[in-house]
Amino acid sequence: MLNEFKAFIAKGNVMDLAVGVIIGGAFGLIVSSLVDDIIMPIVGAIFGGLDFSNFFIPLAAGVSATTLDAAREQGAVLAYGNFLTVLINFLILAWIIFLMVRAVNSMRKKEEEAPAAPAAPPADVALLTEIRDLLKK
Repeated sequence: MLNEFKAFIAKGNVMDLAVGVIIGGAFGLIVSSLVDDIIMPIVGAIFGGLDFSNFFIPLAAGVSATTLDAAREQGAVLAYGNFLTVLINFLILAWIIFLMVRAVNSMRKKEEEAPAAPAAPPADVALLTEIRDLLKK
């Protein structure tokens, strides 16, 4: 059983998947930073300084705080601003992945469309062609 496990782990697909998950996690952090640190402040500035991270609807009667963290300490809240940030994060990530897949598919299509080199004629045909050419001289 241990040998089977070693063979499974050593397969290329498992290693490719592991690399993909690690790169994907790092890429997700980059996109999160892009949304939180660059896009959302710009969107907030366009809409008059709105900060989406503090948009919430109190679900408990005793919630009177103005920030999301303080409101969560007071009771249940519906944090739709945080959801909007995560949704924008997802849409950006999905768009980037779409563009990457599209580029890879485009490269594959170009490789498939490239004409293949003509196959070399069989040896007997090549020999007969040489004989013909020598006879013409």
